[in-house]
Amino acid sequence: MLSFFRRFSALVMAAVLGGCAMIPPEPIVTGPLTAEPPSPYSMPAAEPNGSIFQPTAYGSFPLFEDRRPRNVGDIVTVVIQERTNAQKSVGTSTERTSAGGLGWGAVPTILPGNVSPDQEFNISGSNTMDGTGSTRANNLFTGTLTTTVVGVLPNGNLQIAGDKQIAINRGSEYLRFSGVVDPRSISGNNTVASTQVADAKIEFRSKGVMDEVQTMGWLQRFFLNVSPF
Repeated sequence: MLSFFRRFSALVMAAVLGGCAMIPPEPIVTGPLTAEPPSPYSMPAAEPNGSIFQPTAYGSFPLFEDRRPRNVGDIVTVVIQERTNAQKSVGTSTERTSAGGLGWGAVPTILPGNVSPDQEFNISGSNTMDGTGSTRANNLFTGTLTTTVVGVLPNGNLQIAGDKQIAINRGSEYLRFSGVVDPRSISGNNTVASTQVADAKIEFRSKGVMDEVQTMGWLQRFFLNVSPF
């Protein structure tokens, strides 16, 4: 009996802890959010040839080459212009009718006398179903975020990532972005639209009082965990 109460107490405690636990949302932007500075030992030394332009030096560009980002650590400004609009409507209608009957034209003599041709059996049935449904979603997300090139793929595409954090009073908000961009899609002022970024991941979260008021209370979460419905 004592072991039963111990198991029951452990089960209740686990349910209480599960109800009290607040599971944070799983982040969708993973990995580094900025480029690590290069080591001074990995940077090539300038050749003592008296030339101002050193082609092997980091950050040196040819005279007639633009300053678009192409190396790790360069800056790319992403103009977020995400708009989604989806609508779906379905309708189904079915109808089915059936009937059957059994009657006597002539009664054999071997049957009881109370069986006559007036006795007959009829059955009928029908089934009708009508169903409709519709759904609609409309989202709009705009903003600007400056990211950093965190990697360069073998084909020249750039892996970019970055975040922006804003803290006001007792609350904070952060915006994170990551994706892969073609350098040819970057404009002259180092900006690119989010619609031209492949594998784009945008995350906008908040922490603080405004986030807590949108969270279910611990007692309500506890009853949801133990409720079988």
